Amino acid sequence: MGVARLDLPNKVLMSEKTPILEMRHVSKRFDATQALDNVSLTLYPGEVHALLGENGAGKSTLIKIMTGIHPPDTGEILLDGAPIQIRNAREAQLHGIAAIYQEPMIFPDLNVAENIFISHQGRGAVVNWGKMYRDADDVLSKLGVALDLKAPARGLTLAAQQTVEIAKALSLKARVLIMDEPTASLSAHEVSQLFKLVGTLRRQGVSILFISHRMEEVFEIADRVTIFRDGKLISTNPVRVVTPESAIRDMVGRELDSFFVKDTVKRGDLLLSVRDLSKEGVFHNVSFDIHRGEVLGFAGLVGARRTDVALALFGIAPADSGDIILEGTKRVITTPHQATRLGIAYVPEDRRQQGLVMPMSITANISLPTLQKYLNRLGIIMRKGERATAEDYRKQLTIRTPSVQLEASKLSGGNQQKVVLSKWLNTQPRLLILDEPTRGIDVGAKAEVHSIVNRLAAEGLGILMISSDLPEVLAMSDRILVMREGRQMGIFSREEATQEVVMTAAMGRAGVPETVAL
Repeated sequence: MGVARLDLPNKVLMSEKTPILEMRHVSKRFDATQALDNVSLTLYPGEVHALLGENGAGKSTLIKIMTGIHPPDTGEILLDGAPIQIRNAREAQLHGIAAIYQEPMIFPDLNVAENIFISHQGRGAVVNWGKMYRDADDVLSKLGVALDLKAPARGLTLAAQQTVEIAKALSLKARVLIMDEPTASLSAHEVSQLFKLVGTLRRQGVSILFISHRMEEVFEIADRVTIFRDGKLISTNPVRVVTPESAIRDMVGRELDSFFVKDTVKRGDLLLSVRDLSKEGVFHNVSFDIHRGEVLGFAGLVGARRTDVALALFGIAPADSGDIILEGTKRVITTPHQATRLGIAYVPEDRRQQGLVMPMSITANISLPTLQKYLNRLGIIMRKGERATAEDYRKQLTIRTPSVQLEASKLSGGNQQKVVLSKWLNTQPRLLILDEPTRGIDVGAKAEVHSIVNRLAAEGLGILMISSDLPEVLAMSDRILVMREGRQMGIFSREEATQEVVMTAAMGRAGVPETVAL
């Protein structure tokens, strides 16, 4: 991007400064998932502290604890050396902790000044408009930015919206500013503008926690780098002693021994060919093949747009251009019903919101996409046949339940996932799209899902598996397609794909082959 390195004034060593905020030995568990395990983080005034880690490493959980969304199970938070509790967003705000995200949280119908001061409370029912505009102008002046204070926010560029978010934080006297993927939707020029604002904030003594999957940005702007993996603190170092290669090794340094390894299956006939599939502003020129019996893994980081490709194949959000060729015949897929009739099934990432109707029974959920075949001539559901199907899948997939009439909401996460799989396998698909198939389920259930995927591939299904769990995608895939910000970075064979190779491609680092093996 060509932005100069933003060094600390006078090169003051962090060890010589007093921390603004300290997170000490913080842990947080959600059901079977240990999201954070005894992690510590120290933020100093006037530093940019980068936090790196794969999806699921615990970064978002830490942010939510810092901003009062979740309380920690154990550990303590210190502000200026004194212990504090952050029980809600308001308390975080009062302590001077603010966050901005990839998608700015602005009110589109309010103007710039109104958005800057929207979070201020206790100032009476009557707004002093003159003072508000003067104060807004003062805040923006401190950032070295000129914006039309009376312009509606909906007309602002993303970079200008980010600026309004930063101004809002400054108006609240934020001392710690969390930036969570703030550049993901910005152009190179807009990133440069944002980094200039970061330099201004740093000179004013604000501590910035910077989270990004763009490795080049981290080395351009950060003073220190902390790396999380599997909810654990792996390392904290000055940026000068960290390299992109060492950072990637720390991020992906897990052993694969505990993961199910896919059996070798003889690759069958060509099932699906996708050529130059594109959706304006979302993904571009994606091309790949899937054969019968093959698992094609989709890897990438947050914002890679892997799910968007799956949604296009299933007709939920159709592509604008490109070809989908199913067993030699070009198809235009515009609805999920059409995709299902063509033998494509999609198991979504969010099983509770998109995969299941939670108050309905296991039986009703499994039969839902194919309900027509359980209706008699009068349109009445033939319950006996419906239950028989559910019982069959209960045995096949080892769904642990006292009855197939039990509500889906009563099942564990792993068993809910098996019900979603059953629901779509009952459509008799030839192509099965699995979006994060083991997210939020325990290790035992993961192994069972992996075994099911292995068996389905052996039976000749073509499988497209999207997973943010890198060891999983490496272990289960015959080939891996890596995406970054809507673009295809490469397709790697099982032999070529290592954790370092995939992460290097996902981060857009040099060394990725320009040609793509379909």
